[in-house]
Amino acid sequence: MDRNILSGHIAALFTTTVWGVTYVSTKYLVESFAPAEILLIRLFIAVSLLSAVCPKKISFSFRTEKYFILAGLTGICLYFMLENHALTITTASNVGIIVASAPLFTGLLSWLVYGDRQALSWQFITGFIVSISGIVMLSLRGSDLSVHPAGDLLVILACISWAVYSLTIKKLSSYGFNSIAVTRRVFLWGIIFILPFLPFSDINIDNFSRYADLSYLGNLLFLGSIASAACFASWNYAVKIIGAVKTCIYIYAGPVITVLFAFVFLKEQLNLSGFAGCALTILGLIISTMPAPGRSASKKE
Repeated sequence: MDRNILSGHIAALFTTTVWGVTYVSTKYLVESFAPAEILLIRLFIAVSLLSAVCPKKISFSFRTEKYFILAGLTGICLYFMLENHALTITTASNVGIIVASAPLFTGLLSWLVYGDRQALSWQFITGFIVSISGIVMLSLRGSDLSVHPAGDLLVILACISWAVYSLTIKKLSSYGFNSIAVTRRVFLWGIIFILPFLPFSDINIDNFSRYADLSYLGNLLFLGSIASAACFASWNYAVKIIGAVKTCIYIYAGPVITVLFAFVFLKEQLNLSGFAGCALTILGLIISTMPAPGRSASKKE
């Protein structure tokens, strides 16, 4: 495998590995912070760090700015707001299963927008079915699958938003912009779109003592620096190198990372069904990333 292509796969795997454990930080923070407040804080931290690392700015252009606006709206504002709200009206199991279908929506959108038939190759479809089977086994450990139409629909809309974001980042990468500079600009637009939601969020502006709590502060810094600044930059880099569809395939690894992290560090139970689910999910990921016959492995979607 070409070294450049390998770096794209490593970046995608790194991103999903980190995102797979962020639920611990978020779950802890929502005890004292509103979801919109957490998102806004982590974005401000991320923008500050990315500006320090890469002060170079992207010149404004009406031709390209529309893509930054769309990425900030779909990948930052809509995706997180829809997913966070969905968690209040549907089960975590449903969210975990539906979010893992994001690669399918990305493949469908790539096919519709770019006419990319390879995005829905037999390897992709087979890998999707195998991985989703494993993720269902992981998500339903000790719980039952139930339908919550409103909440489940919000998660589907979040997946579509993420698919639009990934393909928009693919378009931006064609202009040769620096991945860090792109991420910073997208975050800035995300902040702009999130601000109107703040008056409707349950934010306790009088409780400043929260920011003096080192445990809260540490989790906010982790979400802002690693999970946002580093991971979105690495995700955008992966999209640039291996394409939107192949990068999104690594979302399959998220539930596996979450379950294994909980098993090792939180001492949560993992039965035979859980191990089988992990194995199926990883197998599906491997199948999905296989190059289609007669197609160069280095060619992006």
